Amino acid sequence: MIGRLNHVAIVVPDLAAAAQMYQTSLGAVVTEQMQLPDHGVTTVFVELPNTKIELLHPLGEASPIQNFLDNNPSGGMHHVCYEVTDIHAAIAHLVSDGARVLGDGQPKTGAHGLPVVFLHPKDFCGTLVELEEVKAA
Repeated sequence: MIGRLNHVAIVVPDLAAAAQMYQTSLGAVVTEQMQLPDHGVTTVFVELPNTKIELLHPLGEASPIQNFLDNNPSGGMHHVCYEVTDIHAAIAHLVSDGARVLGDGQPKTGAHGLPVVFLHPKDFCGTLVELEEVKAA
């Protein structure tokens, strides 16, 4: 069901400093900052030849990742994102298998303008999983 790894997301306490570190120290291409109010985050993507790293920072006090940053002041890995070709079929399969889809269980538009859902970390070995719908290759 899952396709390729789309990205690994890392919560950072200072988004500009983290982006600069990836650009300067690692020589990576980093996208412009993007605010995603529906998700409560500001994000940039570090472009890699085979995937991406998403750097996340809370957008406002009600951000769902603020608690993560409060508990991990230096930041840390937040989630992994896998591609699926049919997010509704993936949701139906996972729910029938006993997995929990976070929120209202319906896809939201993610940072790439595509439908995404998050799966409960307790159902996936302690890892928050994001699924992103992409066109079939």
